[in-house]
Amino acid sequence: MAKFELKLPKMGESVAEATVTNWLKQVGDKIEMDEAVLEIATDKVDSEVPSEVAGTLVEILFNTDDVVQVGQTIAIIETEGGVSQSSNVISSEVEKPVAVAEVAKAVEVAKETVAPADFSASEKFFSPLVKNIAKEEGISLAELEAIAGSGKDGRVNKEDLLNYIKNRGSQTSVQSSVPSVQSAPVAQISKPVTSNPQPVSVNGGDEIVEMDRMRKLISGYMVASVQTSAHVQSFIEVDVTNIVKWRDKVKAAFEKREGEKLTFTPIMMEAVAKALKDFPGMNISVDGDFIIKRKNINLGMAAALPNGNLIVPVIKNADQLNLVGMAKAVNDLGNRAKAGKLKPDDTQGGTYTVTNVGTFGSVFGTPIINQPQVGILALGAIRKVPAVIETPEGDFIGIRQKMFLSHSYDHRVVDGALGGSFVKRVADYLEAFDVNRDF
Repeated sequence: MAKFELKLPKMGESVAEATVTNWLKQVGDKIEMDEAVLEIATDKVDSEVPSEVAGTLVEILFNTDDVVQVGQTIAIIETEGGVSQSSNVISSEVEKPVAVAEVAKAVEVAKETVAPADFSASEKFFSPLVKNIAKEEGISLAELEAIAGSGKDGRVNKEDLLNYIKNRGSQTSVQSSVPSVQSAPVAQISKPVTSNPQPVSVNGGDEIVEMDRMRKLISGYMVASVQTSAHVQSFIEVDVTNIVKWRDKVKAAFEKREGEKLTFTPIMMEAVAKALKDFPGMNISVDGDFIIKRKNINLGMAAALPNGNLIVPVIKNADQLNLVGMAKAVNDLGNRAKAGKLKPDDTQGGTYTVTNVGTFGSVFGTPIINQPQVGILALGAIRKVPAVIETPEGDFIGIRQKMFLSHSYDHRVVDGALGGSFVKRVADYLEAFDVNRDF
């Protein structure tokens, strides 16, 4: 018999940790090779961790809601002989590594001594890692809110919290309900202290439902974005009659040849990618007082999930794709988003975002910027409308297919000339669409 260390696998270049959301197997359960053992979540994507071996789960080292670093051992699986030795396999006669024992002991001590604080009541945004550290250290909500954060918009990050904990140990302890004023002077608090929100009246017929993990994250991101960026909108109406006619003409042949459905989305994304090359000032990010000019054009594509939540997978190097490649990327990411099969890296690295509000019948909208980007474009519904058509013989009224483009941009770094010119260029590309082009 031998024991195998199941580790948190690498999930993408920019993903360093994940939160355990659900154990699919319990101690004593039999596990097949490649069978899912637990579910994890990063800031945007839920995933499963499969077992690399067949055997029996003998030890779980992290509880639900614990934050795990990539490469950390999360469980021990006992294999039934015949398993080749590797860095993950340990003899059953050998004692558990000291690090594993310490982690298990720390988890048990935390469970017994720390009463979990309810950080969801705070108006501030705290990352899952910060909240978990605070819970393990017995830090109250009032203390956490009083810490002066050094992150973006005064957010408390891991280093801020660890420094506070270090200083806290050398100071006189205070009641958990009183903010620690010694380590966080009032003058350093990034936001003014506000009174507690008034309680919401609930009657017997109302139902109280807690937000799920993803909805809490979305809520935090949306509020943080509005508080960070000076949102401004520009709107423009586009005549897409030629695009509608061309798609109707080629969509059957496209699906037959490529095995993919041709929607309007990849056509729109192609135009956006071209416009971003023309106006690189929209393909930037903001980091404090610095502007980061992005080399690659990576288009985020907002997608609604079956449970009502939202996710934004990213089409990498979108400007390098032809229409077929764009259609395949859009369909692949959209289908995997709905099936819950996205990988963490699929949602990383976006430089600009497009959202299709027309899917739900909206004519236009005022979308919220996906931080730290500086712009987002909403595609409205395509409608048949009466319009003035100019000809050499004079003007007349005709029926045209039109839609609105709604462009939200960050006025801290994007002025009206750039924001308006960009969305106008997208409209120009769409209206100049070549009806004789091949796909």
